[in-house]
Amino acid sequence: MIDLGFFIIPAVFSEHVFWNMLGIAYTLGGWLVLLHLLLYAGLYMTAWYKTVRYTSTWNHVLLAVDVPLENLQTPKAVEQLFTHIFSVMEPPSIGFVYRRGFQQFSFSFEIVSIGGYIQFLVRTLDKYRDVVEAAVYAQYPEAEITEVEDYVTDFPDRYPNDTHNIWAADYVLTNHWAFPLRVYQEFEHSISKDTVLKDPVGTILESFSRIGPGEQMWMQTIVEPIAESRWKKEAIAKVKEMIGAKKKKKELPFASNVKHETKFSWDEISAQIFGTPRSEVKSDKGRDEPPNQILYLTPGEKALVEQMEDKLRKLGFRTKIRLVYIARNEVYNPSRGVNSFTGAMNQFTVPSSNALLPKYLTSTQYFFAEERKNFRRNVLMRAYKNRDIEAGRSPYILGIEELATIWHFPMSHVKTPLLQKTLGRRGEPPSGLPVEGIPVGEDVEPAEEKKTPAPKQVYRTDAGDVVESENGVRFG
Repeated sequence: MIDLGFFIIPAVFSEHVFWNMLGIAYTLGGWLVLLHLLLYAGLYMTAWYKTVRYTSTWNHVLLAVDVPLENLQTPKAVEQLFTHIFSVMEPPSIGFVYRRGFQQFSFSFEIVSIGGYIQFLVRTLDKYRDVVEAAVYAQYPEAEITEVEDYVTDFPDRYPNDTHNIWAADYVLTNHWAFPLRVYQEFEHSISKDTVLKDPVGTILESFSRIGPGEQMWMQTIVEPIAESRWKKEAIAKVKEMIGAKKKKKELPFASNVKHETKFSWDEISAQIFGTPRSEVKSDKGRDEPPNQILYLTPGEKALVEQMEDKLRKLGFRTKIRLVYIARNEVYNPSRGVNSFTGAMNQFTVPSSNALLPKYLTSTQYFFAEERKNFRRNVLMRAYKNRDIEAGRSPYILGIEELATIWHFPMSHVKTPLLQKTLGRRGEPPSGLPVEGIPVGEDVEPAEEKKTPAPKQVYRTDAGDVVESENGVRFG
């Protein structure tokens, strides 16, 4: 019979030795580790509780933006719009985090297709509504902004569902965000000495017009202002890596002087005793090595470095692009619109730099495929409804040029059907319009009061005809 007593832990060890060792570790400094963990957990819970209380008072509004039919503004106008709303950023501080609560607010710029009817939307806090409207009107004075109800509330949160089915994914970068996407300047070309912009948003809107009754497609671009110090340092490191910049060795002045004096003294002693020639002490700074390898880069690599530095010159936002296709079960066919949208996103691909591709929360190619697919649908649908930038795949940094290229109002030559635009243009009354006033000191009897006719307003119809109306009622 084999004796297994050697492998049995003695009762004395299990009852006394373990606790003695634990007590010794606690006495020798283990209490500091425990105190650190308790302090960290306390601060984390305090910040979380304050943030929940702070964000519970937020009230959001959803704004529908209609641009005029004759829109000649390029994406440069929306680039200025993003610059305008960047002003809402507030840097976190200890007072905000642990006293009031802190969470950087994000904007959601959306394009929605309901059975092929397309609408541009912006979701923001009610206190920032004036900021958004001012940013839009500054670039599009003839636009119309209307507060609307949130369209996502009419659909269930849980899937599979008896009435509807959804397809959802986050579109993420295939490379580090320091490598830029294709921007709108690269869509310009010359025709008869005129520069023409091949509007990239036209292809996106065309994919949204592919769907029919009972189907909807939602695209949201969530942007959150971020301080430049939080992302540009990492981007600069990527640029230095591209050009092969050598890292400078930091050496204290005292250590450098000691090294120099020691070498000089040894050379002097050697010359006095052995008669050897004195050598000049050369500093490390005298080496003729290049600081980087930029001279050896290919033309394509040099162009990429320039594009990376152009991105560093402008503001950046933490970004999440998400797409949801939802339809009734009897008409559910995601390939009709999703494949076209993914192809439209390939416009912004630079093969040597970066690209935007759909990435799912979980893979559905292995065990429990259907359960994992339903889990992904529920998480992404809930994230879309809440405009949650953290849910799903990790957000990334896009510059305002990249954002304006992906999301902007279409120019007038984009002939997308069922795109909501302003139907007319309201004219201002003439500056020399006479106004009948009441002289000071004179009394006017009510029976003799005169009513001046309201000024006529000028509208422009879809056919280009100019019509006039009275009292704000349009004719024709």
